[in-house]
Amino acid sequence: MIAKDIIRDILRDSDYHLDLFTETEIRDLHKRVWTGTVKGKETHCINCAVRNKVVQLKPEELIRQLYAARLLEKYGYPRTRLAFESSVSFGRERKRADIVVVDKDRLDTPYIIVEVKKPKLQDGKAQLRSYCNATGAPIGVWTNGQQISHYHRREPNYFEDITDIPTANQTLSDILNERWTLKDLILKDKLAAERKSLKEIILELEDEVLANAGVDVFEEVFKLIFTKLYDEFKSQEDKTFINRTLRREIRTAIQEPPQSYASNGSDYEVLKQAVEEILDDDFRCMEFRNTGQTPSELKTKVQRLFDDARNQWPGVFPETAAFKLSDSHLAVCVSSLQDIKLFNSNLQVVDEAFEYLVSKSAKGEKGQYFTPRHVIDMCVKMLNPKPGEYMIDTAAGSCGFPVHTLFKLTGRTFTNAEIPQEDREHVLKVFGIDFDEKTVRVARTLNLIAGDGETNVLHLNTLDYERWSDRVERDRIWIMTYSRGFDRLKALRAEKDENRRFHFDILMANPPFAGDIKESRILHQYSLGFKGNGKVQTRVGRDILFIERNLDFLKPGGRMAIVLPQGRFNNTSDKYIRDFIAAHARILAVVGLNNNTFKPHTGTKTSVLFVQKWNDDSAAGPLCPKMDDYPIFFAMSEKGGKDTSGDYTYLEDSDGNYRLDKNGHLIVGHDLHNHDGELPDGIAEAFIEWAKGENLSFWR
Repeated sequence: MIAKDIIRDILRDSDYHLDLFTETEIRDLHKRVWTGTVKGKETHCINCAVRNKVVQLKPEELIRQLYAARLLEKYGYPRTRLAFESSVSFGRERKRADIVVVDKDRLDTPYIIVEVKKPKLQDGKAQLRSYCNATGAPIGVWTNGQQISHYHRREPNYFEDITDIPTANQTLSDILNERWTLKDLILKDKLAAERKSLKEIILELEDEVLANAGVDVFEEVFKLIFTKLYDEFKSQEDKTFINRTLRREIRTAIQEPPQSYASNGSDYEVLKQAVEEILDDDFRCMEFRNTGQTPSELKTKVQRLFDDARNQWPGVFPETAAFKLSDSHLAVCVSSLQDIKLFNSNLQVVDEAFEYLVSKSAKGEKGQYFTPRHVIDMCVKMLNPKPGEYMIDTAAGSCGFPVHTLFKLTGRTFTNAEIPQEDREHVLKVFGIDFDEKTVRVARTLNLIAGDGETNVLHLNTLDYERWSDRVERDRIWIMTYSRGFDRLKALRAEKDENRRFHFDILMANPPFAGDIKESRILHQYSLGFKGNGKVQTRVGRDILFIERNLDFLKPGGRMAIVLPQGRFNNTSDKYIRDFIAAHARILAVVGLNNNTFKPHTGTKTSVLFVQKWNDDSAAGPLCPKMDDYPIFFAMSEKGGKDTSGDYTYLEDSDGNYRLDKNGHLIVGHDLHNHDGELPDGIAEAFIEWAKGENLSFWR
């Protein structure tokens, strides 16, 4: 049995993995493995170098042996400083720590404690905390072979993240005071190095400090992410230099899409090797870092950075905004977030965290959830936005559709590199509207950054357009924040001083589909608000009104993608809605999304409807001549990218390890599109081929 087969056999059906270990480390371990018979059963064993005895190689032991070898080889700790199953006293109770590295000057004093016995972080950290508190060890490590966490135990028993543990020749101070630039952030990005998501890190912070901090968790974490993004933004020149160097050296840039991902993280490893060769002596040092100063000094530094960010990207936080976390709590949070590279093409990193935070503020009760990025990309690919076209999302959420439309129009992704002047005109042709104040602020943040300081994201109730003038005329703070974007929106009105109809080329939206509109004043604004006998209805589903409202935003020949509950396509009682759509637009496609797409928030079955507004006048917009009989593209997603619990499912290699994309992020496994070669062709590619055959105006 070859090395990988033995390892796979041992780890089968366990919660342990090998993602963190190199081929060399695994190969060296295999050289020490032998197979024997214990009680008549074939068993894999290993000669433990630390304990100098033969032990059975179960999953936990395998990970312990691999990490112990790393302590010996990579970190340089002598065997005499390592101990397995070291006794830890808890009053009368005694437990055993998996690996202990003792202090070099006091061989009876634990210096680093490593926990592998608990394969889940929450369990492992609790165990690790108890061991460190009982022994006084200042450093703790937890790993299951797939994820890893390094902690500094700081009084009063707060666990602060650290980038790595010291080598045998370093001190903890060396790690805390390490010079840190954008190059280091690329090479040591926690999301890639520790195989974690930003949401997981926030959940860990809640356990550590946020839950009992007496603050609004959304506001404080939002401030932290906002400040961290600004710190990376300030390293624009260094990013430009790195990109230029990589283009010259390996003919690719950090943010350029990959051609293919044939092996586990291969392109990411190539990127890292190229970045390692770049000299960063004159690079800017990152400021969003806990570098060993006192908690109060750190808070002063981070608050100053936040103030600068607020001035750079106005309209997100009030001028008086300040961190409300205590000095010690803020220090823990900064330590946890400082090694995360937020600027990346993979906006899912930020989105998943914000979706969790906003859902805590009951956004889900309004029936609106952040649309997964792979669903957004499918819609953008299928509708094919082109330079010069105007686009809007009328239920913008975190602005996924507008931001990814910007990516398509400009050819750039979520990066701190400066946007070229020739692309800036596209930014001002993309709009977003949402009625939830918290999500509008998130959306403005992402849009301001993606758009290099300009945004058309507006806090308005899309359905109640007759009341828009009230905000514009009376709300001073609203005017200060949104007036420039609203002026640009007004320029697209079909009729002067009337906010009902507009001239947009493209609309993409995932409107709220929970709850009914009962207010007669609003229902009177819509044809779908009336019964067939001409009387106003008592209530109408919010998503139904969005269908009519969205069609009013489109110019003749304009096209739309809208997420709707599946019942709108099937229910007999909803036939009048289908008739209304068919009377106003050509139905291009219906894509049934997987049942897990919007879990864990809702299991409602949804589909995406694609339409193009009828138009016989080429002067009014793209031609879409009205006809009674025409083909429609239908597709059903069988691989939605999430499991039944609503957790993302990621692509694995042949050994069961997660594959990384070029930026070091996990790849969601789905069938909606091919991710520029990362995945097989999906629904979007099939639609594009069909659309070209149908000679649709936007795919000619």
